Amino acid sequence: MDSYLTEERREELIKELESLRNVARLEVAEHLKRAKEYGDLSENSEYVEAREEQARIETRISEIDDMLKSAVIIKKNAGGGGLVQVGSTVTVKKGDKTTTYDIVGSNESDPMKNKISNESPMGRAFLGCAPGDTIEVDTPSGKARYTIVSVG
Repeated sequence: MDSYLTEERREELIKELESLRNVARLEVAEHLKRAKEYGDLSENSEYVEAREEQARIETRISEIDDMLKSAVIIKKNAGGGGLVQVGSTVTVKKGDKTTTYDIVGSNESDPMKNKISNESPMGRAFLGCAPGDTIEVDTPSGKARYTIVSVG
């Protein structure tokens, strides 16, 4: 499955991957080496913790590798007025309140920063819409009605 990423997020993931491979792996290897020196591994909590940390690091490396291999880089839309798509900045009106959202891939969603995933109920509902369109979105508190004000 494709993972939608901005160029900035792609760069962040590359840096995280390099750090995990070149720093974290070495640190956990050193931890394991020291823990083994304490003797009996079956009752050695430091060894168990180091193995768990090693597993966490390797899992994260694998996750990032997979994301980067299937990454589709989001191009920010130049000029408004088009249809909402991944990478769009969309301004919507709900009642008297106007809000602007960035439509991003699920790996970058951050509702607190108005970055909504293309896979979220709102994101899916906005995709393909144009300024002037009114849509209804099922939310936990019931249906919400939004009017697309602008797309950029």
